Amino acid sequence: MSPCEFLEKCSFFNKYQDERSAACEGFILQYCRGSSQHECKRKAYRKERNEPPPADMLPNGVMLRA
Repeated sequence: MSPCEFLEKCSFFNKYQDERSAACEGFILQYCRGSSQHECKRKAYRKERNEPPPADMLPNGVMLRA
């Protein structure tokens, strides 16, 4: 499967692509490069609002706490 069309612009991917935690790798494999791209809340946000989602939003839509 080809990667997400917004991969290079995605602040989540750019921040966590080199992270070695299982959670980050799982999100990237599932949402950024895998079969759940159509379920990515970051992608939906960008398409609906024509602007990038908040940097702290995970692909499943959950906001990270500061």
